[in-house]
Amino acid sequence: MNTSYTGIGMTSQRTRMRMVERLRQQCVKDEIVLSVMGEVPRHLFVEEALAARAYDDVSLPIGFGQTISSPLTVARMTELARASAAQGGLNKVLEIGTGCGYQCAVLAKVAKVVHSVERLVQLTAQARKNLRNARVTNARLRHGDGHAGMPTEAPFDVILLTAAATHVPDALREQLAAGGRMILPMVKGDVQHLLVIDRTARGFTEKRMDAVKFVPLLPGTG
Repeated sequence: MNTSYTGIGMTSQRTRMRMVERLRQQCVKDEIVLSVMGEVPRHLFVEEALAARAYDDVSLPIGFGQTISSPLTVARMTELARASAAQGGLNKVLEIGTGCGYQCAVLAKVAKVVHSVERLVQLTAQARKNLRNARVTNARLRHGDGHAGMPTEAPFDVILLTAAATHVPDALREQLAAGGRMILPMVKGDVQHLLVIDRTARGFTEKRMDAVKFVPLLPGTG
């Protein structure tokens, strides 16, 4: 058995299942999402020195001023993504902000394919390694400016941003499929909340959800 994948001690499956039970108590109701959170080895996506904290409900630094979101935030955003899916499930998802690849790995368990854009080339390389170690094969990573999305692969059933925006980029609205959903942290003054945008036959509807805290969505690449 590959213990680096399955984990031991504070990174073991038992520790992961305690995290899942905590998520259930925190009102994550989608049992498929809970199951996926129990499958994806979060400790593979953090620095080895922080592995013992991988299944705590906290965000952790991943370098370059970026963080891995808390398990609750990842589960909640994935739950919102799945809630928008038609009976056939999620076919194509776009993630803006690959980071270390953890949210991408979770999304890849509930979608046929995940396209993910990361502005920092070092993180793109790290995420590729992490996803490979976690045996994720249906994620397609690209180094680029997330504001532009990925028009060559559009439309998307779900577009999910893992950085806080001050506005919704027009390019991302255009790349959302009819009946699709966008989930993003939105900055209003000094606070952030999740914003859910659904594209209907009549246009776009918006709903404000949970309070969150994300790093800012920045333009350009690095």
